[in-house]
Amino acid sequence: MARLWLALVLALWAGALARDGGDDWVARTRLPVLVHAISPEVTDRNGVLLRAYTVDDGLWRMATPAASVDPLLTDMLIAWEDRRFRRHSGVDLWAVLRAGWQALRAGHVVSGASTLTMQVARLIEDGPTGDWRGKLRQARVALALERRLSKDEILQLYLELAPYGGNIEGVRAASLIWLGKEPRRLTPAEAALLVALPQSPEARRPDRHPAAARAVRDRVLARMARLDTLDRADARAAMRAPVPGTRQRMPLLAPHLADRARRDGTLRLTLDAGLQTSLETLVRSYMAGRGQRLSVALIVADHASGEVLASVGSTGYADGRGQGFVDMTRAVRSPGSTLKPLVYGLAFDRGLAHPDTLISDTPVRFGSYAPQNFDGQFHGDLRVARALQLSLNIPVVRLTQALGPAHLIAAMRAAGMDPQLPGGRAGLAVSLGGVGVSPWEMVTLYTALAQQGTAHPLRWSADAPRGDPVRILSQRAAWQVGHVLAGLSPPPAAGPPGRVAWKTGTSYGHRDAWALGWDGRYVVGVWIGRPDGTPVPGAFGGDLAAPLLFEALGRVRADPVPLPAPPPDALLPGSAALPTRLRRFGGPHAPPAFEVAFPPDGARLVLDGQGIPIKLRGGVPPYTLLADGEIVATRQQGPLLTMPSRGPGFTTLSVIDATGDAERVSIELR
Repeated sequence: MARLWLALVLALWAGALARDGGDDWVARTRLPVLVHAISPEVTDRNGVLLRAYTVDDGLWRMATPAASVDPLLTDMLIAWEDRRFRRHSGVDLWAVLRAGWQALRAGHVVSGASTLTMQVARLIEDGPTGDWRGKLRQARVALALERRLSKDEILQLYLELAPYGGNIEGVRAASLIWLGKEPRRLTPAEAALLVALPQSPEARRPDRHPAAARAVRDRVLARMARLDTLDRADARAAMRAPVPGTRQRMPLLAPHLADRARRDGTLRLTLDAGLQTSLETLVRSYMAGRGQRLSVALIVADHASGEVLASVGSTGYADGRGQGFVDMTRAVRSPGSTLKPLVYGLAFDRGLAHPDTLISDTPVRFGSYAPQNFDGQFHGDLRVARALQLSLNIPVVRLTQALGPAHLIAAMRAAGMDPQLPGGRAGLAVSLGGVGVSPWEMVTLYTALAQQGTAHPLRWSADAPRGDPVRILSQRAAWQVGHVLAGLSPPPAAGPPGRVAWKTGTSYGHRDAWALGWDGRYVVGVWIGRPDGTPVPGAFGGDLAAPLLFEALGRVRADPVPLPAPPPDALLPGSAALPTRLRRFGGPHAPPAFEVAFPPDGARLVLDGQGIPIKLRGGVPPYTLLADGEIVATRQQGPLLTMPSRGPGFTTLSVIDATGDAERVSIELR
């Protein structure tokens, strides 16, 4: 009892010093460090929490600005802990006298005299508080805090550092873990619980001691009613509310992308938390029962802005059996047939074909390479559009041979992709999936197709500027590809054709099942397979991935956004007779299309002082050669030309033949 009185008297003396000449004693107080580690947070485009991380010591301790806490909670906290918080200077002399008088009468401690500021002093210093020395130090630090911080700053320190049981510190972390919600809007029962827990956080933990938690919560509610901080009827109703019995999991949305964002120092993403939640739920439901070793990647982007709205990297982040920790949106896989639309678009652009051009699906051999269709059948002559819709292999390899595989790879790189080539060399099998790309890169490519041939890097950081556009296809060629793919019949219950341009793919050995598609606003990419690359017997993109594609699109928007109208220069099917050279691909009367065979678009060449070699295919001589719009040679007979050496940097080469046809490529000189 004597020690108690001594502590109280010393606290009273410290308060008196602050008012009556103790300025120097307070001013010389060495304060602990006021800055403390805060849990890193990754948020969506609207500031909604996607994922948070513990601080280094494993604690949940989150930034808690005043605007993030319901005023009801702070009003109840001050009324419960320190009614004169806004008026005292750190030590409440009246509270000290009251506590001492009550202790003297009762023979034991009845109430405390510790102010909120003194509690903050204890929290930031983590020193002894059970003896008179600790109490005195606490009072001195509290007085110094009041000199250097505002009341709101002191209150924020309490809201961020108060203990709530286990590894939980601060009101915001406690609200998310115990209540499963941000503390921005709280019921009286919820606010009272958060006020009551810090005084004895372990003994009142709702998951271990629900009765104790409920009892102290109800005491807070009863006092709030007596003090008119809370309406009595509201207090009685709040006492009937249950106490949460378990810890809630911290938000864990888009965990793979959040991990990447944290490594890159990006804390606000372009994602939409509501859509992300919906699609993660959809993926878990869709993949349930399909095999524990299967994983999935799903990406949704607004192709008008290039912003990623949702990104699912696996079936479950913590699922060890399916290697859920692996972000499959970034994994390099074979794209199967999903590169075919780019091949057809390039062929349309180069004047090699039109959707109504006839092409042969018959046995063919290119040296030692004899491509086969997936079903081993041949379809004879058919329209190019139909060959793309049927995803036939032989026609697309014929087009790839005419284009040159290097041109296909150059277009992929221009679109922002980083194709991984087996052996480092592009062959004709590239168009059938003989190259490594990631789902993220495939969505980037399909974003360019959806944007009428203009490629932008996908943007996932809300604060990053949009990348510069790169045209990989003409507007006409991109629209033709989309128009053909929109003619495919969607899966059952997905609506009529014509609303979504989409394509599926299945890699060799059934290792990868793909589906990608877009409407007038959104693009979605789906990949399903095993992270270790082992086959998935019977897996086809059309059966496995396509239904998920359309279900995801349905959650992005209620109604499909219409696909764009044809551009003015599009030669519509049946609108007029095709030019002779476009009636049949590779026919005896079809002159070769005019193109720059070398260097391919996007090539990087090393300057050697001998000039830049140019190889032409087709066209009618003589040719005129331009560099960056400037004529550098005329009356060239070809097909081999040499452009005089230029300085290092990017250059656009243009060649015009005698009929006025023009071709151009952009290269980098080093």
